[in-house]
Amino acid sequence: MATGKIRIGIGGWTYEPWRGSFYPEKLAQKRELEYASRQLSSIEVNGTYYGSQKPESFQKWHDETPEGFVFSLKAPRYATNRKVLADAGETIERFLNSGVTLLGDKLGPINWQFMATKKFDPVDFEAFLKLLPPSHEGRALRHVVEVRHDSFRVPEFIELIRAHHVAAVLSADGEFPQIADPTADFVYARIMGTAEDEALGYSPEMLDLWAQRARTWAAGGAPEGLDHVGNAAGSGPRDVYLYVISGHKVRNPHAAMALIERLG
Repeated sequence: MATGKIRIGIGGWTYEPWRGSFYPEKLAQKRELEYASRQLSSIEVNGTYYGSQKPESFQKWHDETPEGFVFSLKAPRYATNRKVLADAGETIERFLNSGVTLLGDKLGPINWQFMATKKFDPVDFEAFLKLLPPSHEGRALRHVVEVRHDSFRVPEFIELIRAHHVAAVLSADGEFPQIADPTADFVYARIMGTAEDEALGYSPEMLDLWAQRARTWAAGGAPEGLDHVGNAAGSGPRDVYLYVISGHKVRNPHAAMALIERLG
């Protein structure tokens, strides 16, 4: 039976407390991405949210990581942290022309993250979605929106992003509302519940549960125990991008590796 690909990762790779806990002692900092990309199958890049990157950086990231590894990119905050989203076109275009396609096959979804105070305005949000191109420079793009206000938990939002083949971030084990409805050909989950008193960030039972949820998504099913706005039914195999984010950040790489081990 056909299933989607499952990729598991963390947010970023530069974090001082990971040196000696995740990264081997005395590993040169310039080799941290090389090392992390061989323990994980994806990384969500946070730096692109705060500022533009040079084309040389995207090329370097591509060259330092193994075949099959994928980056997701957080889109620039200047596109999403604005009153009128319909005016974001120039920022979106500048970001896409900054060299992101130099990642080649290693370019995964682009995460358009919104402030927790941003409310759902159907007309303006649809105008924003129309600014997100399905491809750029001959490469297909996957877009996911990370909305963090309760006003988005309505069927109109689900129908809107589904019509544009855009996914909604599934936020779990944290403070933000959860939207588990499948709306695209991939699932993008950010789990935020790692704890200091768990050696692997999560308990073995929770790691088993998240691994099983990833398998279910990939097979086209709808995992139980998640909060949907509409119908929870699945509809065909989906690629899965699952990131261990926030929580007790020191443990995040260990949780991600434990999930990868469970998924075989």
